[in-house]
Amino acid sequence: MKKNILVFPCGSEIGLEVYRSVKNSTHFNLIGANSVDDHGKFVFENYIDGIPFITDPDFIDVMKKVVSENKIDAIYPAMDAVIEILKKNEDVLGCKVIAPDTETTQICLSKSRTYKVLQGSVKTPRLFTAEELRNTNAFPVFAKPDIGYGSRGAKKLNSLVEMQSHLEQYPSCILVEYLPGKEYTVDCFSDNSGKLLVAAPRERHRIMNGISVNTRPVPDEKKFHEFAEKINKVIKFRGAWFYQVKLDSNGELTLMEVASRFGGSSSLFRAQGINFALMSIFDAFDIPVAILRNHYDVEMDRALDNKYKLDLKYSEVFVDFDDCIYLEKQYVNDALMAFLYRCVNKRIKVTLLSRHDDIKLGKLDDLLDKLRIRQVFDRILHLDPSQKKIDFIDNTDSIFIDDSFAERKAVADKFHIPVFSLDMVEAL
Repeated sequence: MKKNILVFPCGSEIGLEVYRSVKNSTHFNLIGANSVDDHGKFVFENYIDGIPFITDPDFIDVMKKVVSENKIDAIYPAMDAVIEILKKNEDVLGCKVIAPDTETTQICLSKSRTYKVLQGSVKTPRLFTAEELRNTNAFPVFAKPDIGYGSRGAKKLNSLVEMQSHLEQYPSCILVEYLPGKEYTVDCFSDNSGKLLVAAPRERHRIMNGISVNTRPVPDEKKFHEFAEKINKVIKFRGAWFYQVKLDSNGELTLMEVASRFGGSSSLFRAQGINFALMSIFDAFDIPVAILRNHYDVEMDRALDNKYKLDLKYSEVFVDFDDCIYLEKQYVNDALMAFLYRCVNKRIKVTLLSRHDDIKLGKLDDLLDKLRIRQVFDRILHLDPSQKKIDFIDNTDSIFIDDSFAERKAVADKFHIPVFSLDMVEAL
């Protein structure tokens, strides 16, 4: 029987990566939960809303009720502050919380505490007080939030005036030496015995809002693995975690932060076979894991994606072939075919309407066999060039997909059913 894993907050970058990493697992069933309506409700098939914010005094009681009512076996916290509060209340909640122990989560929550704990083990940045900078004028420095992640409150400060203005807006920021070199994230995994199984470095080529949106693996991993071993020896990790470093003015790796969760862009290494989220869940249930990594070049670039929820029900899809399923007389429209296969899974009838008469390409039935897609269709209606598609639509509980505006308009005018062009298919 699948174990139920509650992902909270499920719409965060981490929550969405948990979904992408685990959604096809035969061992775990994902349930998303949120305090606010966001992208998570468009992604998770099983979704619970209305969870109080973690600052609400009823938060733990509500989560405990959710765990009981939904038979939750483990919670996967998907935000740093959430990790800390859920792990601290693991016994009260009555299920596993997939994270290292409380001491580790609290250390990683604070950058200044992380630096203090790791000082002498790895190179940490020099910390400045505002008073010290007023006396020494040792600019530039870098301001960053002591607690939190992302780019909010992070800024290079070049003068006393900039520092004063920034601290008025972000009084809890810490001030550290400015690191001018390249920036790296190292995605790590430690098993339930504390053994470091992997430390995979990637360069952060393009960053937006503190998130690496273009990243590539670093070929020479030795110095990054050694750095990880030193951190892992001092801080007790279990499951996925990561650290970030930059090169200082001398080209030496210098710590920026350590997190007790996987990085959102660690999906780069999932493309090579390292599934940090799934391994962390297995490890939480004391199931041994191993690393099986493909060593080919990979680059990941991230951008906004669209998800849609349509208030639309239908029992049949009528779809055209030429310039719709079959594009430029040479390849199959894989996006449209993915939708048609979803229809097959949902027991929605698929009917092909086509006036295909290209002698060079061969008969329609033969071409469908050649393209290996014939079995997708419940019906194949091959029309003569003189026949109209509207005369073959015999189910008004349906939708119609065609590249031709004239064909779509004719069907819409006669049957008043939804019609879709190719650019609209992603909404389905």
